[in-house]
Amino acid sequence: MRSMAAAWTDDELDTIGSAEELMVASVRGDGELSRPRTIWVVRVDDDLYVRSVYGSTSDWFRGTRVRRQGHIRAGGVHKDVSFVDADEGINDRVDTAYHRKYARYAAQIIDAITSPEASSTTMRLVPR
Repeated sequence: MRSMAAAWTDDELDTIGSAEELMVASVRGDGELSRPRTIWVVRVDDDLYVRSVYGSTSDWFRGTRVRRQGHIRAGGVHKDVSFVDADEGINDRVDTAYHRKYARYAAQIIDAITSPEASSTTMRLVPR
């Protein structure tokens, strides 16, 4: 059973978790949303995770560091979220989820999204 804190609905988890891509925009320092970027998203249990294939130097990832809030959309679901740094202990499971979901892509792409540099940017999306 999920806590009473903000949580994903089963439908949102299914829809976003199965979406090929996710559009993400972070809240800038002035309170406005940044330009949306297309990224991959994976589901592990009742959580959704994203990471930067280019590591911590990626513009969109650096934007999440400002207010740690943003907006996502995927599969018709639009949601305001918080970006929460994931515990390192989940990275193996997130790697596995990326391998399973995006297996049809070239190995070099999967290797990049599951690299130590990318793994260091793993964030859990929490609805707000």
